[in-house]
Amino acid sequence: MNTLKDIDESIVKKFRKTIWNRFLKGVKEYELIKEGDKVAVCISGGKDSMLMAKCMQRLQKYSKVPFEVVYIVMNPGYNEINRQKIIENAELLGLPIKMFETRIFDAVDKIENNPCYLCARMRRGYLYKQAQDMGCNKIALGHHFDDVIETILMGMLYGSQIQTMMPKLHSENFGGMQLIRPMYMVKEEDIIAWQKYNDLQFIQCACHFTESYSKSGDGIGNSKRQEIKSLINKLRVINPTVDINIFRSVENVNLKTLISYHIGNDYHHFLDDYDEGINIKGKKTEQ
Repeated sequence: MNTLKDIDESIVKKFRKTIWNRFLKGVKEYELIKEGDKVAVCISGGKDSMLMAKCMQRLQKYSKVPFEVVYIVMNPGYNEINRQKIIENAELLGLPIKMFETRIFDAVDKIENNPCYLCARMRRGYLYKQAQDMGCNKIALGHHFDDVIETILMGMLYGSQIQTMMPKLHSENFGGMQLIRPMYMVKEEDIIAWQKYNDLQFIQCACHFTESYSKSGDGIGNSKRQEIKSLINKLRVINPTVDINIFRSVENVNLKTLISYHIGNDYHHFLDDYDEGINIKGKKTEQ
C-alpha cells in the first residue's frame, strides 16, 4: 500500500489528466467554489467520496480563492466493520473527519417500494442539517460523470422525461444552502484505476438492502441503475464515445424540436406558437 505522500502525488502526477484536470474543469466551469465558501465535504466511505475529499483537500490548500472545508461522515447504521473501515481509511488518507450517527438504515429497512430513493433523501436531509449547524453554506457530494449519464438514460427509459443530475443545486428546504458535485467531470473508470494503483480498499453502499444482494456473489443486485450501467457498457463496445454523446445531448437541447417542455410549473407545447412558423408565402418554415 502506498504512503499518504504517494497517494496525494498520484492524483496530480499519474492521474493528472484523467482526475485532477477534470476535477478542476468541473469546479471552474460550473463555478462550484467561490470566495468565502465553507464546504461540508460529505464522505460515505466509498471510493468516489474519498477521492473527492482528497481533491477538495488539495484544492483548498493551493487555491487562490480562499474557502473553508470540513469533512463529515454520516453513519446511517453501518455495521461496526464498515464503520471502522471508514475511520481507518480517513486516517490513512489524512482526512480529519467528523462522524455523526443516525438510524436511517433501520428506518428504511422495511420499506418495500423505492427504499434507495427514500434512503438518499433522508441522507441528504441529515447532511444539510449537520452542515448548516457547522456554519457551512454548501455540501459536496461525490457523484461522478457516469452517475450523470446514467441519470439521463434512467429518466428517459424509466421516468419518461429528459433530465440530468445538475452540477449544483440550491436547497429547497435549507435556506442559503447549496449542493455541489466537484467530481462531475471525472469518469468512474479513472476513480477505480486510482484506487487500484494505490491499493486502497473502500466500503460499498453497505446498507442492509445491498448486503442482501452481495450474498449472491456478484455484489451488484438488480437495481435500475445497474441495468443502465450495463446497457451503457454494452453501447461503449459499439461506440466508444457514447457516454460523452449522452452527456452532450443535454447540453445541446433545441427547444424548438421538442413536443413539449416545462420550466417549473410553466408548461409549453409546440402548438402554442406553431402557426407563427408560417412565412408570408404561406409555407411552413423548416427546422
